[in-house]
Amino acid sequence: MTEPLFSVRGLTKHYPSGSRGVVVHAVDGVSFDLVENETTALVGESGSGKSTIGRLLLRLEDPTSGGIRYKGEDLLQLRGRRLQALCREMQIVFQDPYSSLDPRMTVGRIVAEGIQGSRGVNALVESFRILEKVQLPETVLYKYPHEFSGGQRQRIAIARALAPRPRFIIADEPVSALDVAVQSQILNLFVDLQRELGLTYLFISHDLAVVRYIATRIIVLYLGKVMESAPTAELFDAPLHPYTRLLLGSIPEPEYREARQRRVPLQGDIPSPTHPPRGCRFVTRCPVKQEVCSEVEPRVRETGNGHSVACHFA
Repeated sequence: MTEPLFSVRGLTKHYPSGSRGVVVHAVDGVSFDLVENETTALVGESGSGKSTIGRLLLRLEDPTSGGIRYKGEDLLQLRGRRLQALCREMQIVFQDPYSSLDPRMTVGRIVAEGIQGSRGVNALVESFRILEKVQLPETVLYKYPHEFSGGQRQRIAIARALAPRPRFIIADEPVSALDVAVQSQILNLFVDLQRELGLTYLFISHDLAVVRYIATRIIVLYLGKVMESAPTAELFDAPLHPYTRLLLGSIPEPEYREARQRRVPLQGDIPSPTHPPRGCRFVTRCPVKQEVCSEVEPRVRETGNGHSVACHFA
């Protein structure tokens, strides 16, 4: 088998809290692979650790423990120029395109920042090429972010991410702040760029309807743990974990659907990450929990067809 672009094993990130000895369990023992030229989605509620995993992969933060390999190299051991070179291959598109763009810089300067340092590349010509790929006219180079709509600003943010010619892009809730019609345009742009440039995406979202369209594979997170992982079609057709089924049941459906087709939505709030439940992380909200769930943490096990789940009774 081809080696994955990213191989993550036992990734853990704990943050010290204000109280002595208390830590926030942001990510706890997460393992997964990212296959090149595919889109893997991280889904889950706020506080599940999705964005933290993204920051750890980009080396914006160092993990408490665990390993990250990129193209076979131990990413956590790299320093200096080698790390800097690899980091140019990894970029991120943030949720809010307005706050992620410097309002004092023109679009031309924003895009050119990522081009600088590329040998033999004319920054102006390359900026025109990148803007064309995100379907913006070259006249935007001389304007400022506040002069554009939300969808246009997100295209500028994508152009900035494309400037260093990356292989891997993290899209952190990139359409959640946009109108529905604009969301579809940006999602189609991500798909077209992946086909043209051979990009690998880690798509972070809480919206299963969005990731169903764009993702090759979905990883479901809850309170810093992987609950389930499967190819997209497999996850939607045959969800195994109670949490996944409840998330799917929370997707709004038209009122004309028959009652038998409706699913029970997720109830309650996610527990505090400073005091996660003993045993299964989902035990406080699980409709099928049993005594063992409060005592023994379920291990992630393979069930076939690239499907894995962490549940005693899945």
